[in-house]
Amino acid sequence: MLPKILHLLIQILIVLVFIHALASWFPQMRESRFYWYLDRLIEPMLAPLRRILPPMGGIDLSPAILIFILIVIDRLLAR
Repeated sequence: MLPKILHLLIQILIVLVFIHALASWFPQMRESRFYWYLDRLIEPMLAPLRRILPPMGGIDLSPAILIFILIVIDRLLAR
């Protein structure tokens, strides 16, 4: 039961990271209350990755790295 709940939470988190990354490209979305809450949830996970790997050529790879890490954690928990 617990592994299924963790799998679901990780999958939801992956979707939220993806939405956060896409929404960051649109100024009108960044000004919404939904994005404000989403940013408060996702940004603490992205900040350590940004300190390790700063944006390269203006491209922030931290959401992709976070999604990769979440997928690896999900796969490890599935064993």
